[in-house]
Amino acid sequence: MAQGQQAQAPAHAVDERNLHRKMMRRILPFLFVCYVVSYLDRVNVGFAALTMNAHIGLTATSFGIGAGLFFLGYFLAEIPSNLIMMRVGARLWIARIMITWGLVSAATAFVTGPIQFGIARFLLGLGEAGFVPGVFLYLSLWFPSAVRARATALFLLGIPVANIIGSPISGALVQVEGFGLAGWQWLLILEAIPAVILGIVCLFVLTDRPEKAQWLTPAEREVLVATLADEKAAIEKKHPMTLAQALRNRRVLMLAAINFCAIIGSLGIGLWLPQIIKQLGLATALVGVVTAIPYLCGAVAMVVWGRLSDRGRDRTFYPAIALFLGAAALTASALTPTPLLTIAALCVAVMGINAFVATFWAVPSGFLTGRAAAGGIAMIVSIGNLGGFAGPYLIGLVRDLSGGFTAPLLMVGGILLVGALTMLAFGRQIRRDALPAAIPA
Repeated sequence: MAQGQQAQAPAHAVDERNLHRKMMRRILPFLFVCYVVSYLDRVNVGFAALTMNAHIGLTATSFGIGAGLFFLGYFLAEIPSNLIMMRVGARLWIARIMITWGLVSAATAFVTGPIQFGIARFLLGLGEAGFVPGVFLYLSLWFPSAVRARATALFLLGIPVANIIGSPISGALVQVEGFGLAGWQWLLILEAIPAVILGIVCLFVLTDRPEKAQWLTPAEREVLVATLADEKAAIEKKHPMTLAQALRNRRVLMLAAINFCAIIGSLGIGLWLPQIIKQLGLATALVGVVTAIPYLCGAVAMVVWGRLSDRGRDRTFYPAIALFLGAAALTASALTPTPLLTIAALCVAVMGINAFVATFWAVPSGFLTGRAAAGGIAMIVSIGNLGGFAGPYLIGLVRDLSGGFTAPLLMVGGILLVGALTMLAFGRQIRRDALPAAIPA
């Protein structure tokens, strides 16, 4: 009888705050773990490089090019991947992505030179393409705008947590040898296995859309579906946009350029951070532990900044300020006189970059829906991820030319500043476009 009464519960009886918490507990932990594994497989070559570069003959420049080729493959497959996910559903497509990237990441352990390394990274990018924009699209299908930034921030906590957990583990594994394999090979193989396992689990955990969620009561499904439908209708009325229009929309392209600048900082520093810290004079065994510290600070910044963004009215203000902070701190890290101050500045830089990531992705979902959202978000991610190619390459090139990390850090700080200024310009454009609607006729 109690179950029948629950099934007949009117929509207005649903506590939406409890509903949102229920959704977060069900959806986000699994996606969070997937992203931890994804990000770890993406950047663990930064630790592998401590011994791999000498083993297979990589210079700083060739490592930067090879590491960055991941993002070229990512760029090419991003939009098609998201459009396929719209057709086949997140459950099946995200499972395919994870199994593919796990197998390719493990195979990278057997490369023997710069060319093979570059090919492996390119294929890894093709395999993983669509995971991050697919999850962003998935979250937009589940979470109303009032809690979307918080949900996105909790998912993206995988970035710092992957480094907090993975840095000490990677630093230890890179020193292990056995069964004819070097430490860097064991590192790549062992850290790839969880991706394959999670890909299989994904088939049993994710639900494609709220309408199909048997773990929600009928009343909860009704409220959630209605809320999301109302928001979608409001956005489509205010910003009617087809897929083709989204791919050439000025706002989408501006956000893609901002994301490009941010990812140069995020992935450029992320891939090179172990070597930056190693150059400060630390033993290899300590590099992993110290590398985790900035990301521990970044995890706190993501949660706090995401909550503040959900409470604020202007979504563009928070990512802009975060990028300004990252730019200033990276510049300071290049000029500090002691290793301790350098690490402190890097902590603040990572906090700024991660706070940006936590709040940026609430912006495009404010004017994109449906296939326009699938293509537009994938466009922002794919163009932005070209920064993942440019960042490692430019840092490696400038380091080879300058002989140290001072010039590369100053360069990346300047690029983050450009991104922050563009974000402010984007916000002004949003407010200017909205102004006529606020003026009485």
